[in-house]
Order: sequence, then C-alpha cells, then structure tokens
Amino acid sequence: MKKALKYLVIHCTATPEGRDVSSADIRRMHTAPKSAGGRGWKQVGYTDLIRLDGTVERLVNNNEDAWVDPWEITNGATGYNSVSRHIVYAGGCDKGMKPKDTRTDAQKSAMAEYVRDFHSKHLNVKIIGHRDLSPDLNGNGVIEPFEFMKACPSFDVAAWLKEIGITQ
Repeated sequence: MKKALKYLVIHCTATPEGRDVSSADIRRMHTAPKSAGGRGWKQVGYTDLIRLDGTVERLVNNNEDAWVDPWEITNGATGYNSVSRHIVYAGGCDKGMKPKDTRTDAQKSAMAEYVRDFHSKHLNVKIIGHRDLSPDLNGNGVIEPFEFMKACPSFDVAAWLKEIGITQ
C-alpha cells in the first residue's frame, strides 16, 4: 500500500574525502550477503547518488509523485522508509574517517539543483539530514548535536537549505 511522501532524507556514504562511489558500489555494499562484506539487504538505501563530479545516478526508479509505492521503498532510515525518499552524496568523512562535510563544489551544485527541483514539486515534504531523525532526548523540540545517533550527512541540512533559498 502506498503512503504519502513526508521526507526527503539526505545522507552521506560515510567514505573518506576524495573517494568516489558509484551506484554499483552502493548496490554491492547494501545487497551483497553479510558473508561477502555487504549488509544483505534486498534493496539499496537510496534513490539517487551524487558522485564527486556532481553526476546524479539513479539507484531505484520512482514515479516522482507525492506517494511512496512499495516498489519505491529504499532502506535509508529504519522506521521512515515507507514515507521517505533518500538521496546520498559520496563522502562525509575525513581521511581519518571522522565526520566532515566533504561535498565538492560540483556535488554542492548538483545537490542544490536536485533539492530545489524536488522542493518545487513537493512543497509539503520536509527536507532533512539523516541525523535529524534522531530522538529529541531532552524534549525541547530541537535535535541537538549531543542527541545525534549518527553524524550523517555531516552537515547542517536546515542551515544549508536557507543558504540555497529554501524555507520550510
């Protein structure tokens, strides 16, 4: 049964700065058996990948409407997949594997174009980072850094949205 699209969730691949990642890499990392170093999932975690050069690669087809059909569901964030579309950029960690916004200028440009286009078609869909799905442990209505379950996507999506002219 399809559900209304509520979120566009931005992720990083959690790979070191400068290492490109392809759709084939994502497929292998997510769908290969655990015994072969994969996660053993039936489906990848993201709809689209933004590579280092700004190329956007489609991983899972979707009909671009305001619904998430069962065949469009990706494994981006437990508990949110049936109401979300997930995109990812290659990077998100420094050479020592600590969280860092490693987006290249080309990735920033491609992501801004992608998100602006998405927002123009889906004004009621909330655009967030993966870390923004963390629980509000102190109940103040704000997900603060000490509450992040993970750093992904390694940048503040809300602040970036303002920079590119999107208000939610």
